[in-house]
Amino acid sequence: MARWVLHVDLDQFIAAVEVLRHPELRGRPVVVGGDGDPTKRGVVSTASYEARAYGVHSGLPLRTAARRCPDAVFLPVDAKVYMAVSAQVMAALRGFDTVVEVLGWDEAFLAVEGDAPEATAHEIRDRIRAATGLECTVGIGQNKLQAKLATGLGKPAGVFRLTHATWFEVLGDRPTDALWGIGAKTAKRLKRLGIATVGELAATDPYALAERVGPTTGPRLVRLAQGQDDSPVSAAPYVPRSRGRETTFQHDLDDWEEVRREVSKLARQVADDVAGERRPAVRVIVKVRYAPFSTQTHGQALETPVTEASRIEEAALAALDRFAERRPVRLLGVRAEFAR
Repeated sequence: MARWVLHVDLDQFIAAVEVLRHPELRGRPVVVGGDGDPTKRGVVSTASYEARAYGVHSGLPLRTAARRCPDAVFLPVDAKVYMAVSAQVMAALRGFDTVVEVLGWDEAFLAVEGDAPEATAHEIRDRIRAATGLECTVGIGQNKLQAKLATGLGKPAGVFRLTHATWFEVLGDRPTDALWGIGAKTAKRLKRLGIATVGELAATDPYALAERVGPTTGPRLVRLAQGQDDSPVSAAPYVPRSRGRETTFQHDLDDWEEVRREVSKLARQVADDVAGERRPAVRVIVKVRYAPFSTQTHGQALETPVTEASRIEEAALAALDRFAERRPVRLLGVRAEFAR
């Protein structure tokens, strides 16, 4: 009996939940982010497909979103509501009596056996729709990598199967950042090495690539391009690798003494989160977004794993000292990483 991995991804989840709450918004461009005021600083959490047609996407500044789509309806983030709906979705998935690996509010992997995975995929869509009124896309693969990518190919509200047999036919000519796990920076680096497509990366000698990008990274990238992934679907609870806080300021911070005070404040908040996890931090990262919108990060490793607020604050300030530029700041973030 064949074994499949199914990846379930809710379509435009946050925006779709808001449309369910406000049916009069159906068919209109909806943008969710910050406190819902596009005249203030903040970023888009999600946008409906109607808004995406205007170039509005997650992470875009709200003010930019308003310029691109002036007719959009802007709404504030309501995390408690999204968490409640997410719980309904995951309960519906667990009703299939199989291993379910939750990835976040709006996506999960399922391990499925049988010769008709599409039938299971359609049943999943029907159950989620009945439980919540939401639409989802289901990707089918022989491993998690294939299933995850299949979901993107099936959106919106579709079912798509991607296997070893169809891998290169579907993805071979696509750029390397089409792969789950390869971002824009890595894709640019590969392109400088003469590797532009998934097919070219798959055909690359992993040992030769290891000499250019690292002994672990090189072979891993080649395996990704070949559609290989042996990671199991696991029902173990998700354990965060880090805890972080950040603040967007409505007015730029010009005084770097004030920047230091704000970083100290964020570091103490992060330390409270670390203490709540009861897991020591091993590294602290500070993010600075300069005006108008350029972002840099620096990290500080801790000599020994710690939970003490004073040590985390000290490491955050040491990371801040690594920023050479003292330009006006619009956003600060502090993140503590746990040992893996």
